[in-house]
Formats: sequence, structure tokens, C-alpha cells
Amino acid sequence: MRSLTLPHPSTTLETPLLRFLKDTHADFSRIDEGEVASYIPELGKANPDHFGIAVATTDGHVYEAGDTQVPFTIQSVSKAMVFALALDLLGAERVEAAIGVEPSGEAFNSIRLRADNKPFNAMVNAGAIACSGLIAESTGGDAFELIRQALGRFAGRELGVDEAVFESERSTGDRNRAIAYLLRTYGGVTGDVDRLLDVYFRQCSVLVTARDLAVMGATFANHGVNPLTGATVASNYAVARTLAVMSSSGMYDFAGEWIYRVGVPAKSGVGGGILAALPSQLGLGTFSPRLDMHGNSVRGIRTCEAISEAFDLHMLSRRDDVRTCIVADYDFRTVPSKPGRQPHEQDILSARSGAIRAIELAGKLSFASMDYVTRRLTDPAGVPEFLILNLHRVATITDAGLRLLTGLIKNQLPAATTAVIAGVEAASPLTPQLKALREQGVRVRIFPTYDAAVEWAEDQVVYRHGGFSRIEVEADLSRQALLAGLSPQELADLSRLGTRVVFPAGTRIISANEPPARVYFLLRGMVSARSVGDVRLSTMIPGMVFGEMALIEQPRSTDVWADTEAVCVEVTADQFRAFQETHARAADRIMRNLAILLAGRMRMATARIEMLTG
Repeated sequence: MRSLTLPHPSTTLETPLLRFLKDTHADFSRIDEGEVASYIPELGKANPDHFGIAVATTDGHVYEAGDTQVPFTIQSVSKAMVFALALDLLGAERVEAAIGVEPSGEAFNSIRLRADNKPFNAMVNAGAIACSGLIAESTGGDAFELIRQALGRFAGRELGVDEAVFESERSTGDRNRAIAYLLRTYGGVTGDVDRLLDVYFRQCSVLVTARDLAVMGATFANHGVNPLTGATVASNYAVARTLAVMSSSGMYDFAGEWIYRVGVPAKSGVGGGILAALPSQLGLGTFSPRLDMHGNSVRGIRTCEAISEAFDLHMLSRRDDVRTCIVADYDFRTVPSKPGRQPHEQDILSARSGAIRAIELAGKLSFASMDYVTRRLTDPAGVPEFLILNLHRVATITDAGLRLLTGLIKNQLPAATTAVIAGVEAASPLTPQLKALREQGVRVRIFPTYDAAVEWAEDQVVYRHGGFSRIEVEADLSRQALLAGLSPQELADLSRLGTRVVFPAGTRIISANEPPARVYFLLRGMVSARSVGDVRLSTMIPGMVFGEMALIEQPRSTDVWADTEAVCVEVTADQFRAFQETHARAADRIMRNLAILLAGRMRMATARIEMLTG
């Protein structure tokens, strides 16, 4: 028999994006247009055939194709990170008073200032030198080390310096000296020009890779949080303002064409690097030292254009539907709640099901999406006594979304309506805002889970209408739905077969997957069924049963815990079989009641599924 040896499959399947990057790299590697920068002698030694493409996502995944690990000097790409650093370190007022934000319309190394003798922006040499000068003035001799560490935080690793390039820049940097002296003439920088320029030249000589630029871009895209390290590198304010200037001026005097064609904030450098950042989505880094007439990488621009066009990344070509922020919007007429209720309590809730309205939100709550939510609540007739907003599936909430949400709670809702916010963690930025509203007397409650919020709201409705059950008051077996229809004698006989047991609060009464052996009729207290992950699935109060699957010999599906001291009548499977032998009619009635209970649970589950998927 002939044997076949099959190749081992790859441990990682190739994603469409990675395939696209590899194909793009192969296609554009053939481009031989452009020249390596030679006005800085050391840069002229770069291999013109080096070409790398990297994409980093905001959840921390990095795609790479080509020479993404080849180090090169960051050059003007550093200006973006240093501008963000200056805004955070020195404050926006000081930085914005010294450096403008308008495009210059001229070459990046133009020896020219605005009419008010300020640099046009921080992405041209005059503005970048002024920016480094502000940091040096504030920190003294530690300025470059501060900048190097900041660049490293953006990249997620320690970055070194190419000393040969630094010396080459310093020895040929007369044009930058002229810019620095012009700045000093008008008070744009102070102190020793040569010491200041050493900081700037070293800043431009920091070594990076295409991968580093992608991660730096992803850090900007991730609102200042490095997606690889999780460290907050820059504030939201600094990130937004830096991306704004990158959009208008980051690609030198090609910036208008760039934002028109590519539509992603970016910064280029004469070392051959391009950094691009699409907010909330990705960072892009390319490296190819062949430059065009503007000083931008030829292959890099072609690559960014191709990626933006293929994946519709232009920042002004967005298609968001605000309606998707609402997963479900319902009252409790058709969707019953999880907490168990006595029949009289359920009657009250059924009669007043419109007293509670739940809106389940998801995704990102921005200005537009939160405005849509508030407009759903402009009709007073649709605003209930208790409005539950479930934020469990909300990934982020912007400052604008937060402002509209707090405005809804504080000013829009009628005074008689209580806002119930569910799914909010203690560390959420929303928590202190909601607590502050409560301190102001606003009717708002906060719960970590949706089920806890629903249970509390239903308790309030039941209590207001005189039907609240006291869990500390014992309920006899005649109140058990599972035992409905049994005569007093049959109930007494079943009670004598069983055993009265008391479980202290915090006791696990039933464990998931254990053999079904006992049924528990709850007389006093409260117990809850919980999943393996400790999520509360349902709550039982006096007059309810749990462990009833033992009657049909099915394994336990959940844990059951005593939330308070719980008093029960425990009936084993053997005891129930003995009861069946002597009370056939009653046993048949119990099994019929069990079928009704299970059917009710199935209807509830179906209703919830239809509500969430409809």
C-alpha cells in the first residue's frame, strides 16, 4: 500500500488583511521612483529597496509584511508625538500661545514664520523646534531623555538613537539653525540655540521600525492608550489636537492631496517612514526611503492610498446607524422578569406591566447615539415609573454621550420617574456622575447587573400596590404552585414524608451537575439559582420550589445558594416515589403542575430570545 505524507497545516490561518498587505507589498516593491534623502549624508546610505508595511489594531494585533523590523531614524514623524507630549506636559494654553495650527503651504524646512512671528504649526521644522524648545525650557537638561521615553511609550518599547545620523544632522543643520535663530529673535525659543538643536536633532535620530510606527499610530487611534501595553500615553485632548494638525499639515505641502485621497491623519519623515492613525480603528506604519519631491515616501503613499481605498478608511466616509445602539426596548407585558414571584405579586405586575420600561443599549454611546435614545423618550406617555437603562453591552461612552445621559436623567425625565442604570461597574467613569446626581436629589439608582435592577424595580411596584411578600414570614405548602390542587390531607402527608431543613445565608444548597436527589419547597427566606460564573439566573422566595428536576431525574443545571437564611421542606426522590405509590392522583397532579411550570419558563425564555433578536 502506498502511503502519503501530508504537510502540516499552518498553525495560524492567514487573514484577508494580512493577505492584502502581502500582495500590496509585492506589487509596490517594483516601484523604483523617488530618491533617498541625501541632504543629511547618513540618510543617503539607506538601502532604497527596503520596504515594510505594518498595521496595528486598537485591540493590540499587529500585521506585518516586508521589512517591518528594519530600523531607521524617525525624523519628522517624531513631531506628532512630541507635540502631544508638550500639550500634556506644559498645558494647551502655553503651547497654543507659542505655536499655530494653520497649514503653511510651503516646504517643511521653510525659514518663515506667520505674520505674528509664530510658527505655522508643529509639523513643520519651525514649529517642531519651538515645541522641543518649550520642553527644554521647562525640563532643562532632561529634555531629550523625556522625549525619548515618551516616544518609547508610544511604541511600547525602549528606543535607541542612531548617533551617526545625529552627528550628520548636527554637522549639516545650518538651515535648522537659521530657523532657531529666527525663532529666538521673536521670543519663540530662549537660551542656547545649539543646545536646543541638539535636543531636536537627537529627537529626529531616534531609531524605529515600520512596526513601531504602526503601534504609535494605533496608540493615537486608541485615544492615547497603547494597545500593546495598556499604558495611557497621552490625554484625549492631546490626541485629538495632534490628529487635527496631522490631518492638515502632517504630510508637508502634500497634506491637502493626502487628506483628499487617503483621508487618514498622518505624519511622514525624510527617513522614509509614514505614520497614520484612524481613530478607534487602526494605526498604519510604512517604511521605504525612496522619497518624492515633497519629502514623502513614494511607496508609502501608494500603500496608504491602496489600503484606504480598499477598506474605505477615509475618515469622512463614515456610515454609522445610531439606531443600532438600542438592542431592545420593552416593558414587561410580554417579557416576564427572571425573579420568582408569588401569584398575587405576579398579578400586580401583570396589571401594571407598563410601570417599568427597559432599554438595552450596546456599542459606543456617542453624541448621535445618545441623542437618539433621548428622543425615544420625549413622549411623556411612554415614560414609566421606572426606566431601566441596561449598559452591560456598552463598550464605551464618550464625553458627549455621558453629558446627554446625565441630562436625560436630571432634566428630561419627569420628577415621578426613577432612572435605574444597570450594568455599570464601580470603576466606570459614569459611576461618580450618577452618584453626584443622587446627592442632588435626582431619582436614580445604580446596579451592577440587569437582573438586580429589574428585581428592585419590580419590588417597588409590588410594594407600592400593597402586595409585597415578606421573606421572613413563613409560607406553608398550600402556597406552592407545584402543589396546587392537592387537598389539605395530601399536603400534610407529603410534609410528614419530608424533612424540615435550615440553610444559613451563603450556603450552597445545590451544585450544578450533581445527581438529582432532592426537591426543596421554600418556606422562608430567599435563594437564587446561579450559573457557574456566579451570574444570578433566578430568585426564589417563600412559596416557590427548587431542585424540582429531581422529579424527572435530570442532572442539576445550576448552583442554588441561600441569599438569606432559608427554611425548606426537603423531599428526596425516594420519598416522592413512596408518596406516588400511596397518592397516585396527587402525584399525577404534581407532575402536571411541573409541566406547566416548565412550559412557562420555556415561554419566558422564548419571549426574551425574540425580544433580543427581533
